[in-house]
Amino acid sequence: MSALSLSPARRSVPGVFVALTLTLTIGWLVVLLDGGQLFNQSTTVSLLHVAAGLGLVAVGQTLVILGGSLDLSVAYVISLSTLVAAETMNGSDGAVLPAIGLVLVVSAGVGLLNGLLVTRFRVNAFIATLGVGLLLKGYLDNGYDGPAGTTAPSLVQALGYQRVGPVPVSFLLLIAVTAAAWFALSRTRFGHHLVAVGGDPEVARLSGVRNDRVLVTAHVLCSMCAGLAGIYLASRLGSGAPRVGTEGLYDLESIAAVVIGGTALAGGRGGVIGTVGGVLLLASIDAIFNQLEVDAFFKQVIRGVIIIAAVAVYARRAMRKAA
Repeated sequence: MSALSLSPARRSVPGVFVALTLTLTIGWLVVLLDGGQLFNQSTTVSLLHVAAGLGLVAVGQTLVILGGSLDLSVAYVISLSTLVAAETMNGSDGAVLPAIGLVLVVSAGVGLLNGLLVTRFRVNAFIATLGVGLLLKGYLDNGYDGPAGTTAPSLVQALGYQRVGPVPVSFLLLIAVTAAAWFALSRTRFGHHLVAVGGDPEVARLSGVRNDRVLVTAHVLCSMCAGLAGIYLASRLGSGAPRVGTEGLYDLESIAAVVIGGTALAGGRGGVIGTVGGVLLLASIDAIFNQLEVDAFFKQVIRGVIIIAAVAVYARRAMRKAA
């Protein structure tokens, strides 16, 4: 099979949505027996808000992982993006578009640096993106003691809190970004080349794929998705927050959502639809545990068990397929 004939695998997508359905069903019953109500409007809106922020990062993370790379700098890119957005707007509705544009340019620059370190300088993706993240952390820790800037009221209203029925506008943004990523992966040359590079870089190179260019593009897009998440979080918080990305564990959470969604950490197999399912699963667990007032430590234990189980299931499937 030619490397160019590879396409994002979709076999894992039904599995994560079956797990999501079971989780919501069991969670609804448990919350109901506890005297609460899981599927009310406030809980649903909160769940979708959580999914929107994490989902934007996870969609970008899916792209680099599909290509056999990784990005551990996304949490710091999010924090930096909230500050760039809020300080550029400084409460002015007229500065919304310039602020969004500047955030995307800055985040794309970080992604370009990540991509060049991985491709041109052959630095391991884990080390390269962690190093870039620590550089950003040093800048944030040195330059900011707390929130800074003020988000424009129009952005706060439109992206932070406005809804279409029970669905937040931010979640509609996630759907749009996911649809664009799905189209790019399944219907464009870039998408097929990215999966080919993740599946077997040498075969992809021999097939005429420019591996370095593809991976750099994936890293740029990943950082821009983190930038969008930063804009969204700035609209929710009303200001820039230098530690919101790391406190939200968006780096590890996004990787977890990608893995739960069926994308192989080694690259070459997976897709953004499954990632969104993984995001919704994690957000649903949060919503259920919040309703039950479960201890935060226990919640993290359950998340860890789910991630390990998901990896084990996909590994067994891969072994059976190979056999």
